[in-house]
Amino acid sequence: MAFDLNVNGASYTVDVEPETPLLWVIRDNLGMTGTKYGCGIAKCGACTVHIDGKKVFSCTTKVSAAVGKEITTIEGLSEDNSHPVQIAWIEEDVPQCGYCQSGQIMAAAALLEQHPSPSDLNIDTLMSDNICRCGTYSRIRKAIHRAAEIAQG
Repeated sequence: MAFDLNVNGASYTVDVEPETPLLWVIRDNLGMTGTKYGCGIAKCGACTVHIDGKKVFSCTTKVSAAVGKEITTIEGLSEDNSHPVQIAWIEEDVPQCGYCQSGQIMAAAALLEQHPSPSDLNIDTLMSDNICRCGTYSRIRKAIHRAAEIAQG
């Protein structure tokens, strides 16, 4: 079945089954491999993308649920790593192994849309479903605070 999708501001038509996870459409059909597969059951956050500006787990979101909506992947957050979260991630040297980082960055960007000046509690609560096996949580929190400063000028 053919589905028309808007991903990172571009239109795509994909021929897949309606229940195909959006993650596999993004990675396999569109070739955007920044969004990662972690668990397949929405428990780790590695597959985080935005749909209409909201954080979603693409591993459990059916492609049919994304039709007519604006999908943003890590590739679409900015063309040149100029998004405040990306800048802060680099400044604070957040990644260790890096596998979860695209999901962490996408979750942090969505968090800052909701809470432009987040508290530690906001960050801990809203980032709790994005897991980092390397344990870089203190650097993630510091980078989110830094991103908020950058965004506010």
